[in-house]
Amino acid sequence: MVSNNERLKKLISRVLDIELNSITDTTSPETVESWDSFNGLMMVSELENEFSVRFTMDEVHAVKCVKDIKEALGLQGVKFEDE
Repeated sequence: MVSNNERLKKLISRVLDIELNSITDTTSPETVESWDSFNGLMMVSELENEFSVRFTMDEVHAVKCVKDIKEALGLQGVKFEDE
């Protein structure tokens, strides 16, 4: 079974068109050129579909890096294993 960490990384890799192994908890719009406002919105949509959740605008605006995405998903009941 694919872990939620793997699912998240594959989604981010696909949306941002970056290498899977380059994604860490500190990956952010400041470290990835393709993480612009458009791809950020695409990622929100993909995350909601992949993990069957809905984010509020406050949650969307609070995300500054991959760790924040995991925390937002965690508040929605999505569990992440330690890597």
